[in-house]
Amino acid sequence: MAEMGSKGVTAGKIASNVQKKLTRAQEKVLQKLGKADETKDEQFEQCVQNFNKQLTEGTRLQKDLRTYLASVKAMHEASKKLSECLQEVYEPEWPGRDEANKIAENNDLLWMDYHQKLVDQALLTMDTYLGQFPDIKSRIAKRGRKLVDYDSARHHYESLQTAKKKDEAKIAKAEEELIKAQKVFEEMNVDLQEELPSLWNSRVGFYVNTFQSIAGLEENFHKEMSKLNQNLNDVLVSLEKQHGSNTFTVKAQPRKKTKLFSRLRRKKNSDSAPDKGNKSPSPPPDGSPAATPEIRVNHEPEPAGGASPGATIPKSPSQPAEASEVVGGAQEPGETAASEAASSSLPAVVVETFSATVNGAVEGSSGTGRLDLPPGFMFKVQAQHDYTATDTDELQLKAGDVVLVIPFQNPEEQDEGWLMGVKESDWNQHKELEKCRGVFPENFTERVQ
Repeated sequence: MAEMGSKGVTAGKIASNVQKKLTRAQEKVLQKLGKADETKDEQFEQCVQNFNKQLTEGTRLQKDLRTYLASVKAMHEASKKLSECLQEVYEPEWPGRDEANKIAENNDLLWMDYHQKLVDQALLTMDTYLGQFPDIKSRIAKRGRKLVDYDSARHHYESLQTAKKKDEAKIAKAEEELIKAQKVFEEMNVDLQEELPSLWNSRVGFYVNTFQSIAGLEENFHKEMSKLNQNLNDVLVSLEKQHGSNTFTVKAQPRKKTKLFSRLRRKKNSDSAPDKGNKSPSPPPDGSPAATPEIRVNHEPEPAGGASPGATIPKSPSQPAEASEVVGGAQEPGETAASEAASSSLPAVVVETFSATVNGAVEGSSGTGRLDLPPGFMFKVQAQHDYTATDTDELQLKAGDVVLVIPFQNPEEQDEGWLMGVKESDWNQHKELEKCRGVFPENFTERVQ
């Protein structure tokens, strides 16, 4: 009998729940169709929006914090392996072996301590903070269901009151159900109306405490790690002093292509023989006075006659008269000195140098030119190691030398890992690009500007 009674109660509850679900579904359909009004609370809806936003932000923060902890653990493992490698290669007779081993042990302990403190002071706090959201979310959903029950009971009561044939017994029962539904809804609503704003305001303090804890732990960790690294550096410096003759030297990347200037010389020599079918004279061979025409930039005022000397190129027997008058007259809009020089069949090196210099002079007149730098200047580098040139087209570098980097005339001439430039000291002294420029290994320098 007890089992039957128990089963009867269970069956009754199931039937009641099913009836409630059907009633709620019917009420929601009527509300969506506009046939029944819905109780609205805009203030509460704003609280729910804030709650959902807060939950989303907290979930993301928890995920990112776990990712950060995983990264710390991975760095710990990598650091541990690196320390083990140092212990293995550090030979027993070398000085400072015991100190190096002790530093490795302290390094491992420091990583473990940092990870554990992050878990205790950040992750667990994060988990506790997010632990309150599921219950509140469930209560918000339950309040929504109770609100539908209240609206349904209210509509049922109103329909009985407006019916033509009134049944006082049904009206009394409907009123009793309405009062009961209203009471349940209002109790839940009042509690959430108090908790949600409080929870929303608590986010500021939580974020501050969480990130302050992480920042403080990371700061202390790096301070302690810096001390260990300094101690390890001292040990290695001591080892270097006792074995100074076996220092490691930085090597330049090998050059695979033919040397640049030797190719330029071969090209000039091959072009020195005039072509019978070409009426334009060829440039003279290397070494002749006209091989590299002198380029001057005149900043003096324009003569009274109206002709501006500009930049002039002295004539030579192997060049036509037009070449010396490339910039003698006024330039028409749209024309450049480089195109005029090119049309006069000047050597490519001269044309580029001439174009950059004239352009620099024009810019200099407006206050924006940089005549103190070589044509095509890109950036500065400083030599970090000495480099001994192994060919005539390479620069000899000493640690501390500043080099002005310029582009290769032919990009195909550039070898990987090598740059073209002129030492700043040579440029300031001679201002002659052809005599001072050369190639140098990039890995021996560091960019400074």
